Amino acid sequence: MDNARRSSAHQRDSAIPKPFQPTVRLLIVQPTPFCNINCSYCYLSSRSSRATIDDRTLENLFAKLFASGWVRRRLDLAWHAGEPTVLPVAFYQHAFAIMERHRPGNLDVCHSFQTNATLLTKAWCGFFRDAGIRVGVSVDGPKHINDLSRVSRSGQSTFPRVLAGIRLLREERVPFHVITVLTGESMRSARALHDFYAAEGIEHVGFNVDESEGEHVSGLEPGPASWRAYKDFLAEFWSIAAREGLVKSIREIDYMVRAVYQQPVRRIDAAPRRGNMLVEPFAVLNVDHRGNIATFSPELLGQVNADYNDYIIGNVNTDAFAALPHSGVLAKMSADIEAGVEMCRARCGYFHVCGGGEPVNKMAENGTFVSDVTSYCRMTRMGVADLVTTGPNAG
Repeated sequence: MDNARRSSAHQRDSAIPKPFQPTVRLLIVQPTPFCNINCSYCYLSSRSSRATIDDRTLENLFAKLFASGWVRRRLDLAWHAGEPTVLPVAFYQHAFAIMERHRPGNLDVCHSFQTNATLLTKAWCGFFRDAGIRVGVSVDGPKHINDLSRVSRSGQSTFPRVLAGIRLLREERVPFHVITVLTGESMRSARALHDFYAAEGIEHVGFNVDESEGEHVSGLEPGPASWRAYKDFLAEFWSIAAREGLVKSIREIDYMVRAVYQQPVRRIDAAPRRGNMLVEPFAVLNVDHRGNIATFSPELLGQVNADYNDYIIGNVNTDAFAALPHSGVLAKMSADIEAGVEMCRARCGYFHVCGGGEPVNKMAENGTFVSDVTSYCRMTRMGVADLVTTGPNAG
């Protein structure tokens, strides 16, 4: 073996420390890939499929995961990737019962749903409330902004149904937060977005950017104009919210304040975590409706990549969890993601608030995990870090 091949093989073998004990903190389960609406920025290529995860897959997932010892005292379980409410409440009651049969008594499981709210009913609200489920609603603001990207499969407005769902959650006293995807138009509309949230009693918001992922190419041109537009939007929105006191929390600001001003927690038995679950093998475990398993960025699952076996490291129906850390695909991904993290550490002054970036954005924008800066991180990490250190009203 020549020196280059020997070095590459050593890097793959050493990318995952031995002995390696995974710690799963977030489990994302795709009950179905189907979505009843057709957002222009959606990255999921299979969103027209009505396939549903079956009992065998759920049984194997929870039995194997909980028997593995990979989950400590708490697990966040998100039902996501597709519109989860296209399946009936009874499906989830049954799925939760399967999970409960295998859940260790000392383990807390916190469920969450991300929904477009168009199918919500009083039965859904009762289920969310009774099960203590965290609810996130996807809406992009008032009608003229929301309907630029979030339309029905026939191209019609989704806004009236979304608004009805939001109002029903409030009437039924179900706590929820909102996630809005920012496009060029909405980044010029901080006041309009704030006033919409305030009018509808929405107190907790988060902003995703229209980003290139999978089959979707962002409509935001990478470069200083978009980076500045995002930062200016967030500064204006934060200033309005702080002054008027109606929107109580902004996810991006809250996260960055903690990242900038709080020291990492040091554990006696290990180095401090980077604060970035997306570059840590198995911290986030993603399972699709067929039982395929992926890790790192959730958005990788369902994408096509021959070099990394479509990012699939195993299947809950055919593979033992003890074998997953030894997957050749995982070793290759881990080595390349770690190499990219080290590039970030060496070159980027914002590493302490980021921990090495998001693998899915590096792949989408740079074509490789072995890379550092992306347009996404310039907006959502660098720009926000600058903002929280200067304040929303700095020139």
